[in-house]
Amino acid sequence: AGSGAGEDMRAEISAAAAFVTRLLRAAGGVGEEQLRRFRECLQEAMHEHYKLHWFPLVPSKGSGYRCIRINHKMDPLIGKAAGMIGLSHERLFQLLPSELTLWVDPFEVSYRIGEDGSICVLYESPQPGGKVAKQLESRTSCKEEWRIGRSSPSKSYNMMTVSS
Repeated sequence: AGSGAGEDMRAEISAAAAFVTRLLRAAGGVGEEQLRRFRECLQEAMHEHYKLHWFPLVPSKGSGYRCIRINHKMDPLIGKAAGMIGLSHERLFQLLPSELTLWVDPFEVSYRIGEDGSICVLYESPQPGGKVAKQLESRTSCKEEWRIGRSSPSKSYNMMTVSS
């Protein structure tokens, strides 16, 4: 069953795009149809961006290239997808955490909100060949991360993990 690299990254890209979409939904003010289109556009942008930088045999290779980052600058992939549904960068900065790092690697998608936050795993699947995907040391404080760096800490967010 030899499929191209593009086939192999679908689960990871889907988990990452769903996560960013959930952050937007939780912030409110964006319609469901817009959110659906945003998610599709983000998945497409990520697929294009990653297709020559996806190495299932060496999952960490190209990790920096695939890292999605909001750090007082909007990540171009998120910005592009938001532009397709008419959301400005200014609006995105209001809706999304000001510090967000999302790592989209073969077999694992993880994120960190805030510069000093814990790294939380969104998606994990075993690597072929019997290797076990690495366990991250701190998963206990992940739910707390959602409340850090937001203007309204009273909002409650639902964690959703995807596994295969």
